[in-house]
Amino acid sequence: MPHYSPNTPHHAAAALAFALSMLAGPPAIAQADNSASNLQAAWRATSRLGYGPTAATAQAAETDPKAWALQQIDAAYTASQGAPLIPAEIARFNEPVNDIARDFRAERQARRTTREQSATPTAAPIANASNQVNPAVLVVKAADAEGFSREMQQGAAAWRLMSCSDPSMENPLLARMTEFWFNHLNVFVGKGAVRPFVGHYAVNAIRAHALGRFEDLLLASARHPAMLFYLDQAQSNVRGINENYARELMELHTLGVDAGYTQNDVRELARILTGWTVGLPQGEGFRFAERLHDNGDKTLLGRPFRANGVREGEDAIRMLARQPATAKRIARRLATTFVADKPPQALVDRLSNTFINTQGDIRAVMRTLVNSPEFWRADNTLFKTPMDFACSALTAGGGIKDRRELQLTLGFLAQAGQPLHGWQTPDGYKTDAATWLAPEALTRRADYAMTLGNRISEPTYLQAFLSDASRGRIAQEPPALRTGLTLASPDFMNK
Repeated sequence: MPHYSPNTPHHAAAALAFALSMLAGPPAIAQADNSASNLQAAWRATSRLGYGPTAATAQAAETDPKAWALQQIDAAYTASQGAPLIPAEIARFNEPVNDIARDFRAERQARRTTREQSATPTAAPIANASNQVNPAVLVVKAADAEGFSREMQQGAAAWRLMSCSDPSMENPLLARMTEFWFNHLNVFVGKGAVRPFVGHYAVNAIRAHALGRFEDLLLASARHPAMLFYLDQAQSNVRGINENYARELMELHTLGVDAGYTQNDVRELARILTGWTVGLPQGEGFRFAERLHDNGDKTLLGRPFRANGVREGEDAIRMLARQPATAKRIARRLATTFVADKPPQALVDRLSNTFINTQGDIRAVMRTLVNSPEFWRADNTLFKTPMDFACSALTAGGGIKDRRELQLTLGFLAQAGQPLHGWQTPDGYKTDAATWLAPEALTRRADYAMTLGNRISEPTYLQAFLSDASRGRIAQEPPALRTGLTLASPDFMNK
């Protein structure tokens, strides 16, 4: 991860003062006329269902914010059904999962070879023969192979930042929903064998199902090597049951800790899922190993499960996905992410009912959310997380244009406490203002805004979305500072 260095204080002073004014509260929201109201609604729609307006989308969103927002739901779903746009130079992270498993196995072997060579005294040179291998060639190949996981992680991180900040590469709502569901079904890149699979997981388990049915998303996550390795399911078998994944599947991914299930339910679910593993020795991704499966009778949440191979686990996961407690949990998480840190219970109930009535159709739930009056109420405020802020700042600048901007952003996220793929525990990053709104955090944002602002053209179209006070403050500063000040403004920190 590249290191993020603070900008020079005298250049960032104005931006820092601007950003710190957030601590006194968000800017007052005027309700003077329909034009102002539409501007505020357009900002809300583009910043919550994406990462902010662009020069191209600002006018369309302002004309009819709700209609625009509803169109984005269908557009995002359509985009999710197609392949993502990934630049060729980083596309390796999205190779077929069996290819990744094969190359990861080769990397492990290369590391073993290097360790063995390091531990073995150097022998006298061997005369080349037609059936002998040159040791120098082995070392070069091992060194190349050993960088595989790092290359995969870096490519995945680059794509996620490029896709969230460039609407021509990815539908903004799809990028937002991918972020939401990745956080809900979090995996940590520093855990064991997760690293080379994390990008493939984001694209094929999360993005592909981000606006489909929740149970399909949950199953895709459950069968992916990234999740199987992260929560130790790949090591769980009839001779040694590991309950980690079963516990988090119930506590975090579906029912919630207060849903009334018991420790015995966790144990039974873990038994049901025995044999769900990764076939690395065979160069495979997900593999159901029948010989490792517990074929005894089980009972989960009062429902009996008989020996039925991989189908047992699939049925159990779909059952958990369809529980009313799951609907309530998902509804609340969506409401806190898209509406308010403490959303109205009436909204959560309506979202939950839609989830139940449509068997977990995420697209339908999002329509209910966007159609709700609560989504558009000015007093339901949200503060951007570091990821939100970085993606929205990059969006204002036209997306990532070079490696330096990528490194700058990755460094900022790491220092701001939200490194990509870097949350160790399965609960995912928090999204509320109480977590992210602090003087030190605002200092980092101001510095990032000024550094990035020096590299991009002034996004003048954003002026219409700023308060009178912010516009006046920015106008007092030299033109060279105005882009950074716009990005550091209190208005831009909110969504």
